[in-house]
Amino acid sequence: MTFQIGFVLAVVVIMIVFLVLEVARPEIIVFTSLSVLLLSGILTPDEALRGFSNQGMLTIALLFVVAGAVQNSGILNKAISLLLGHSNNLKTVLFRFMFPVTAISAFMNNTPIVVMLMSDIKKWSRDHHISPSKLLLPLSYAAIFGGMITLIGTATNLVVHGLMLDYGMRGMSMFQLSAVGIPAAILGILYMVFIGQKLLPDNKSLDETYYEKRREYLTEMVVSPDCTVIGKSIEQAGLRNLKGLFLFEIIRSKEHITPVPSYEKIEAGDRLLFSGDIATIVELQNIKGLYLETGTDLNMNHMKDGSAQLIEAVVSHHSGLLQKTIKQHNFRSRYDAAVVAVHRNHERIQGKIGDIVLRPGDTLLLLAGKEFFKRNAESSDFYLTSPVDSSIKPANSEKVKLILFIVLAMILVASLNWLSMFKASLLAVILLFITRSIVSEDVRKSVHLDVLLLIASSLGIGLALEKTGAAAWIALVIQKFGGGFDFISLPLLVYIMTNLLTEIITNTAAAVIMFPISVALANQMNIDPMGLIITMTIAASASFVTPIGYQTNLIVYGPGGYKFFDYVKVGLPLSLIYMVTTVSIVGILW
Repeated sequence: MTFQIGFVLAVVVIMIVFLVLEVARPEIIVFTSLSVLLLSGILTPDEALRGFSNQGMLTIALLFVVAGAVQNSGILNKAISLLLGHSNNLKTVLFRFMFPVTAISAFMNNTPIVVMLMSDIKKWSRDHHISPSKLLLPLSYAAIFGGMITLIGTATNLVVHGLMLDYGMRGMSMFQLSAVGIPAAILGILYMVFIGQKLLPDNKSLDETYYEKRREYLTEMVVSPDCTVIGKSIEQAGLRNLKGLFLFEIIRSKEHITPVPSYEKIEAGDRLLFSGDIATIVELQNIKGLYLETGTDLNMNHMKDGSAQLIEAVVSHHSGLLQKTIKQHNFRSRYDAAVVAVHRNHERIQGKIGDIVLRPGDTLLLLAGKEFFKRNAESSDFYLTSPVDSSIKPANSEKVKLILFIVLAMILVASLNWLSMFKASLLAVILLFITRSIVSEDVRKSVHLDVLLLIASSLGIGLALEKTGAAAWIALVIQKFGGGFDFISLPLLVYIMTNLLTEIITNTAAAVIMFPISVALANQMNIDPMGLIITMTIAASASFVTPIGYQTNLIVYGPGGYKFFDYVKVGLPLSLIYMVTTVSIVGILW
């Protein structure tokens, strides 16, 4: 082992540890690792920046825009409502939506599909008295299934395709993954319909739990005529910076003030609603004339008249709310919404809500005002999981037909090799602009720069592994200590190594790290590398065992009320199904 190999391996190992420990956001960790390799001289500036011009990465950026146009059209929401139907039979319902979701996800980024359909599925579950936890994880899994069927099904596939082009290979065709992806998806759906759904918990949603246990979430204080804070603003009364509580609503006669501005003045008879750590209520009781109300039902019926609405939302992976406390982000004034509770890992976070530092996947219970939907539509900080009356209207039928035609044409010309996937997606974006199916604001919201930074930086890490010989050294060690490999054991080893990586770090990073190792193994064994590349690509996306291995799994984690072990219990057999199917087919075909 040379010094360069040891240095690169040390950087990669430290990067993986930091990703597992969530020291910072993934794109920051990977970009910093790339910067270390650049500053140390391992990579030249041109080599470090090569990932930013990688064809696969640029194709992903263009497909973000295409997916955004489809998302804004509202066509998928209408389709899933029709597919769910009116049957209360869980097996029938799973059949009706898992197959179409898998098919759609084969041609569209699966994260927005889950986000778009989650609220519709929750509403359907509530109307048909079926726990949403029986459907949300199958929704995530179905989206993952579809992503492994075609070249454009997920960003990971396109990253691998771009790496192949950089290595002078031909790259993958549109349906090259289908030989493995389709049989595995069918087996996966059958498993979920007949076995997996029986292992899923029967949980209530967060907003339903709130209505049943609202006394654990809320405290109501009444302002008596002799209260010492009458006529003072919320700030002057000292109600803005309480130790464990925050004031999120004032009920004044028939008026409901939420969120509560700091300048709002307190009047006699006001009912003040607080959320947070109810055990710290003594701080309020020390204010003369402010009494705890114990006889009110706190049914929050006013949320049904349009003055406010209880919303469940998941913090997105590219949210601007990360790394700082809720208070530091001026949440109430920024979104016209008050945070009633924050859930993480199926547990409500206790303490003062304003002091909570949000993480991706946190589930927020929000009391939203009328401006919330408009302000949220202008950002990508949340995945809304509750059925809401959004201010954004779906596109008209003619526009929907035009968008669908452009998307289908893009898929067709790429499938027939008339144009490369990059050129086909570029042409589709141009047509969407010309026909005004998208505008520049849609592009800003659709393109996730953090994801692109992560992918581009990961490609630089992969180049360092290949350039220094670190990948070849790892392959040599594997070959030396692994004994004689055959057409089954070698793909099996590559699958297991990739799948373990993807469960603890991002799937893109796992694919980039394993790509040069897989190619080096194939070269040393003097075999066609395509079989190992296909195996590695499938394994990088087949993340079913943890909520952190894949974005869609984390999105449904809180809204489904799942525990970590639910993923292990349901996902482990599914992961074995995918492993056996992939290794068997690759062993036969390649």
